[in-house]
Amino acid sequence: MVRGVASDTVSEILLKVPLKQRLKVKMVTTDLSSAMMLTARNVFPSASLVNDRFHVRQLISVAVDQLRIRYRWEILDAENEAIREHRQKRKNAVSKEERELIEKWEPERMENGETMPQIMARSRHIILKHKSKWNVQQKTRAGILFRMFPDLEKAYGLFLKFVDIFNEKTYAGVAGLNLARWYNEVEAFGNNEFNKVPETFENHNTTIINYFERRLTNASAESFNAKIKAFRTQFPGVGDIKFFMFRLTTLYS
Repeated sequence: MVRGVASDTVSEILLKVPLKQRLKVKMVTTDLSSAMMLTARNVFPSASLVNDRFHVRQLISVAVDQLRIRYRWEILDAENEAIREHRQKRKNAVSKEERELIEKWEPERMENGETMPQIMARSRHIILKHKSKWNVQQKTRAGILFRMFPDLEKAYGLFLKFVDIFNEKTYAGVAGLNLARWYNEVEAFGNNEFNKVPETFENHNTTIINYFERRLTNASAESFNAKIKAFRTQFPGVGDIKFFMFRLTTLYS
C-alpha cells in the first residue's frame, strides 16, 4: 500500500519490480487522473493505457445531474416567490372575512401526486441510470420531468447514447467514429454543463478508445478498495498500520 497517488511516490515503489517483469504488463486501466497515467507510462513502458469506462461515464452523469440541480433551484425559487406573494395577498386583505376567503397556499401537484420540487429531488437516481431499468413510478416521474424541461431530456439522451456506445461490442475504429459523432451532438447541444465534457474526452481520446481493444476495466480494484474502506469503518482508527495490513492480507488474500 502506497500513501497518496503522487507519481514520484508511487513510481518509486513500483520501479523496484524488475524491468523484465514490468515489461510483461501490456495494458493498464486508470481513471482520468494525470498522476496515475504518468505513473503507468513511467513504470510500464510496454503497456497501453485505458481510461476506465465507469470513470469516463461519471463525467457525463455529473454533467446531467448539474443541469437537474440548476432546474431544481429555479423551481424552488419560483415556489418561494409564490409563497411570498400569497402571504402578501393575505396581509393586504382589509377584513378578517376577506383573509378567510383566501385559501391556504397549496403547491401544485402533478398527475402522479407529487409536486415539482419533489419530482426534481427524486429524479436524481432516474437520470443516472439507463431507462431500461426504470420502474413504472420512475417512468411516470421522468415523463413529467422531461415534459417540463426538454433540455434535460436532451441531456439524458446524450447520456444514453454514450452508454450505448460503450455497451456495443464493436471495434476500436468504429467506436472512435461513434464517439466523434457524439462529440458533435454535445457541441450542438450547447449547454454550459456539457461544455467541458467534449474537451476532456478529446484530450484523452486515445486512452478512452483503447477500452474497445480488450474491454478491460478496473472494477475489481474499485471493489477491493470498497472492501478496505468498509473494513476501516469497523474501527475508530488505525494505530498499528503493519497489523492492519496483516489483517487485510489475511482476510482478502
